[in-house]
Formats: sequence, C-alpha cells, structure tokens
Amino acid sequence: MIISASRRTDIPAFYFDWFCQRLKEGYADVVNPFNRRQVSRISLRPDYVDCIVFWTKDPAPMLEHLEELEPYHYYVQVTITPYGREVETNLRPQKEILRTVQKLSERLGRERVVWRYDPILLNDSYVIASHLEWFEKVLAVLSPCVERCVISFIDMYAKMKKNTVGLNLRELTEAEMYELAAGMAKRAKGSGVTLQTCSENIDLEQYGIIHGACIDGKLIERITGKHIKPAKAKSQRKLCNCVESFDIGQYDTCIHGCRYCYANDSYRRAQQGFEAHDKMSSVLTGTLQGDEKITLYERHL
Repeated sequence: MIISASRRTDIPAFYFDWFCQRLKEGYADVVNPFNRRQVSRISLRPDYVDCIVFWTKDPAPMLEHLEELEPYHYYVQVTITPYGREVETNLRPQKEILRTVQKLSERLGRERVVWRYDPILLNDSYVIASHLEWFEKVLAVLSPCVERCVISFIDMYAKMKKNTVGLNLRELTEAEMYELAAGMAKRAKGSGVTLQTCSENIDLEQYGIIHGACIDGKLIERITGKHIKPAKAKSQRKLCNCVESFDIGQYDTCIHGCRYCYANDSYRRAQQGFEAHDKMSSVLTGTLQGDEKITLYERHL
C-alpha cells in the first residue's frame, strides 16, 4: 500500500506530530469530503505500508522526527516556487527553506527528495524571463540535493479564480510553455537534475522533459526494491501518471495561504480546519462523531 501525505494539505509542515502519533497507533481515519459519515481507516503499520510519499512546502518539522520514519520507505516532494507573499502568504523565507532541503537531502539522499516547481503562473510581475532567472539561481543551490524537478503549468479552476482576484493570473499559451521549457532545459543541462512534467498534455520531449508522475511507480520500485503493480490512480486527472495510493489528508486545512491552492475553498476555511486539529484525534481535523461507517484498508502492493 502506498500512502500519500498529502495532496490535500501540508502534513509535514503543520501536522507532523499528528502523523507520527498515527504511526504509533497504526492507522489514520480519512473522512470522505462529500459525506462525513463515510470514513476510510487506512492502516499505517510498517508491514502494510510499502511507501509513503510526502508533499510539502516546508519540511522543517520532519528533520527532528526522521527516526520515527525508519521502519518505512518514503520520499519527500518539496514545492519551491518564485512567488512573493502576495501569492504565497505564510511561507518562511525561501533561503531558510532551501537550507532545510539541503539538510533533508543530506539525511535521505538525492533520490528521495524531489523538487516541485508547481504551479508555473504568469502575470505582469511573473514573466518568463523572471521565471528563468529564478530557476537558474535555485537550480544551482538544489542540484546537489535532488535528482529531478517536476514542473506543472497553472490551470485556472473556478475556485482558484475566486481566490486570486487582483493578481491577474493567467494560463500559459502553448508557445509560452515551449519557450519556458526550452529555457529551463538549457539551464538544467549538465546539472544532474532531470526535468519532468506533471499532468500536462503538452509534449516537451524535444527539450528532454518527459511526462512524469508524483506518486512514481518506478521511483518507488527503486526505493523499496519491490515490484509495483502498474495500477493508475483512478481518482486523479486523466493526464495524471501516478500509481494508486491512499491520501490521508483533508481539504481546507493548509494555512500556507497560497492563493492559487486548489485544496482550500478559502483561507478562512483553512484556518478553521487548522484550529479544529487535535493531534490525538484519528482524523486530521475535528473528531469522529460516532455515527460513521468505517471501512478498513490494509493491503500490500
């Protein structure tokens, strides 16, 4: 079984104490976002968990608890983007996060730390030239720490349009995607960092940029030494190449304040979810009411 922690919120940054407590108790309960009475109980026992995939913008809280992850195989995806506080409201200074990623890579190795450059967005302040200039600088810092950089271009969902009013964000044209990809590939050449896309239809292989996956079966095979059944994730977008996993996060709980976030209806809702968190609860935010139907999931790959 592969655990995703999490597409829906930043567990390493805000809920890692809760996560470690769930490891001790051997399971986590996940509430269906459309029906609170439907609960999935996900086994977190080491003999059932084949790999954990972490998603975060700031892995600092993990550094003090890596020993608690020793019974598990895992890797960490860290999203690092060039935006200021008008877009990403509550992040620590980027230099500090980069130092944290360096420390994490020293402990885990380059293959178990993945840099996500996602989403790539454009407006009057963030133009292609500024993206390329920033990418070159950060690549110089991260190339000793990561083997791959996963890129994704912004999709303007209705929720995102509502939460980004005033930023004048827009989706990239195909020509802009090609220009950006060519510039990034040129700068990454010889760095030891492979560029991949995430859930993108556009073909960038002419620049050496392949269609990648975030829950990556090949990487998991490499880390675990186990064969991964090629079961594509059913609940993800059509273009997603991820293998099947169980996500233990909950929406409307991440308080980084990224205005483009698809996982929060609003920052106010996210703050409420964060305030309702109890690290001793089996669910990430709130508590079970006692009238839920709980379905147990515990299986090997």
